[in-house]
Amino acid sequence: MSSITTAVAKAIEEIRRTFQGCDVEVEVDRSGGAVVVVRGVPMGFPYVLAKVWFAFHITYQYPHADVYPHFTNPELARSDGRGLGDGFGTASFRGQPAIQISRRSNRLNPVRDTAALKLLKVIRWMRDRT
Repeated sequence: MSSITTAVAKAIEEIRRTFQGCDVEVEVDRSGGAVVVVRGVPMGFPYVLAKVWFAFHITYQYPHADVYPHFTNPELARSDGRGLGDGFGTASFRGQPAIQISRRSNRLNPVRDTAALKLLKVIRWMRDRT
């Protein structure tokens, strides 16, 4: 991870600490950022999948750039049979089918709004959609 910025390296370490027990994969990009995939995140109700993966790109501008969008399993579905609703869309991630989750941070605070916190907020938003 020597070619990523110090801020991106710290973000990755915070993600590893926050999501202990999950597999965190990191692929360094060519500009100082990294693509991160967090596998085995507990999801459950209101979704049919007990565990999912989340992927996102932390750009070299981090922490002054939002971590957006997030991607997850293409087979994500609600247990009640309803559609996923606003904020979700069919997409691809690294050439594979995925669901894109669009939750932009409108008032980004680079001191407070970390990549780990953003993922936690995305997960909470998804779980609260009952």
